[in-house]
Amino acid sequence: MLSQTTEYALRAMSCLAYLPDGLVSTAQLAEVTHVPMNYLAKVLQSLAKADLITGRRGVGGGYRLARPASEISMLDVINAISPIERITECPLKLENHSGRLCPLHTRLDLAAQALIERFEGITLLDMLEEDPMTRPLCNAEMTARVDLTLGGSKPEPQ
Repeated sequence: MLSQTTEYALRAMSCLAYLPDGLVSTAQLAEVTHVPMNYLAKVLQSLAKADLITGRRGVGGGYRLARPASEISMLDVINAISPIERITECPLKLENHSGRLCPLHTRLDLAAQALIERFEGITLLDMLEEDPMTRPLCNAEMTARVDLTLGGSKPEPQ
């Protein structure tokens, strides 16, 4: 349904949401999200171009969300990488459809519309708060090593 690149972007954004005020390097994100670092760097460029993240180069640099997780929807991330396309005219350019969609394309368009509406209604924060014990799209063991805890606070030692 969604491209692998979009999945990678959603993983990265979910992990960045855990550290809203800190910077996370591309290497750290790659390790945590299980995305090849060179590929992730390109994904992060697309997210930055869409103004979803900001970055700083050099020692101590990295990426962070450009606005609060409560203001970034899954659709924002999807649209930055590979927008869900609506069908507005016959893709086959059939004359006998004369501006109408056939039953097949009508249903495909309705499905696309439903996906858009659903993803638009889910923020990064919604995903983080849904199950605090399971980090969405992140490896919990590795996120603990790079301090990607919700709000940037370290967990208490046990």
